[in-house]
Amino acid sequence: MLLICLGIVLNPISPFAQNKTAEAAAFLDSLFARSSFSGIVQISTGGQVLLTKTNGWANREQQSPIDANTVFELASVSKQFTAMVIMQLQEAGKLQYDDPVSLYLDLPDYPGITIKHLLQHRSGLPDYQAIMDQHWDKSKVAGNADILDYLNRFHPPALFAPGEKYTYSNTGYVLLASIAEKASGKDFIELVQKNIFTPLNMRRTGIRTRAEKAQLKNVATGYTWSAQKNAFLPADSFPSSNYTIWLGARKGPGRISSTINDLSKWDLALYKGRVTRQLVTLERAFSPATNNNGSLSRYGFGWDILEDRFGQKMVAHNGDNPGFKTKIVRFLLSQTTLLVLCNNASEDFDYLAHRLEYLLAGN
Repeated sequence: MLLICLGIVLNPISPFAQNKTAEAAAFLDSLFARSSFSGIVQISTGGQVLLTKTNGWANREQQSPIDANTVFELASVSKQFTAMVIMQLQEAGKLQYDDPVSLYLDLPDYPGITIKHLLQHRSGLPDYQAIMDQHWDKSKVAGNADILDYLNRFHPPALFAPGEKYTYSNTGYVLLASIAEKASGKDFIELVQKNIFTPLNMRRTGIRTRAEKAQLKNVATGYTWSAQKNAFLPADSFPSSNYTIWLGARKGPGRISSTINDLSKWDLALYKGRVTRQLVTLERAFSPATNNNGSLSRYGFGWDILEDRFGQKMVAHNGDNPGFKTKIVRFLLSQTTLLVLCNNASEDFDYLAHRLEYLLAGN
């Protein structure tokens, strides 16, 4: 098991933060000594990296090590970037959160849904993957237009009335990317690259095809444990992972690949207000939604809205793709951020993330 400590920086930070960082480092050393976890963990405060640790391999067959510039699939952590594109378009006057989806897209079987419903997972839309899996010709690669076409063609029933409650919806974020394209007149990949990745110097981040990723150096392969083979195998060798290929042109709910260094730039830009023009924009993104019956839904615009064990606000998001698990947790008061990228879907992922969240609470 490979263990690399890329650095613990303890410059002008508080003794409390130093102690927390030391505890986190000791915990990770202990866990990595006995765990198959493969990935990278980073902790920062106020944009200053305190700890970066890796374990395992970017590519097991080649025994290539993981470092802070290794590209990982982010899976649903991508949704915060989709939401940010929508927020930027709202600031530019290209759309409004209360606009009906029907103003931009033709979905007659699902009336009454607004952009805000999509952002907050309160649309009641059915899961597109189920209908595509049933009817799509998997020798072809589907994109957003195909998904919308199949929703209209087979019109699976809505799950509930818009605004009634929270139910996580990848379909909603496909629609958000398509709305962004309609409102801006630009391709979604171009939008996120021009508006976020390039200005923030996130050079290793993008929405890439399989062929494009194959051309990159230092890319993490996703692995899944095979009980039959008693070994970790590339996740794309399992039939259950085929959807990542035949849905490989979709935009909005996932597909961004990035590095821990680039995510650190994104995190700092959020704290510094570099991606939005108005403070109120991020305040809305980090605020819970109100359902039709007055109850609160703890999801904002691309973020879960949570509290740590001391009652301090934190925002977070998980990602889960075949072979990959990812997480970002931001403790807003202390500006402390936890990033975890894993490329073997380790059974220790949740334990690792929760333990570090516990240690960093109140920091």
